[in-house]
Amino acid sequence: MAEKSALDPIRWFLITSGGLGQAPVAPGTVGTLGGVALAVTLQWLCPGRAILAWSIAAVALFLWGSLQSDYVARTWPKKDPGAFVLDEVVGYLVTLIVYALLAGKMPTAMGHAGAFLWFRVFDVWKLQPCKYLEGLPGAWGIMADDQMAGIYAGALLWLTLPLLG
Repeated sequence: MAEKSALDPIRWFLITSGGLGQAPVAPGTVGTLGGVALAVTLQWLCPGRAILAWSIAAVALFLWGSLQSDYVARTWPKKDPGAFVLDEVVGYLVTLIVYALLAGKMPTAMGHAGAFLWFRVFDVWKLQPCKYLEGLPGAWGIMADDQMAGIYAGALLWLTLPLLG
């Protein structure tokens, strides 16, 4: 088991989405709000380049989060602790990337609300191959299943959002 590091406060902040993962009820749902905040901020800061910004953030956070197995093992007693919500943040970004690529446009407020809803549904359902991906070792398994849920959610958002007008 690795020793404590000066980077641990940064690890904790990112993994818990600024502490949102510490919510006493539904930490995954509350933690996803960190993804919403990041996505909306990037969409606002990078008009015309939001997909690129979301993609860079998603890849960087996915890779970094997947390499945190030692930290997670010494910080929380279970394999996929509820406080670890970085996977939800990245999964939400993946949802938006898939939607925007399929729809050819950026999500509106209604699109973000739908992305949040569909992502949470697919994250909880764990349809295959999500269940398989969840079984990957260490933090790779924590991170990977939510990215597949994001792909499902983005595609379903693309199919259902036009029905809402």
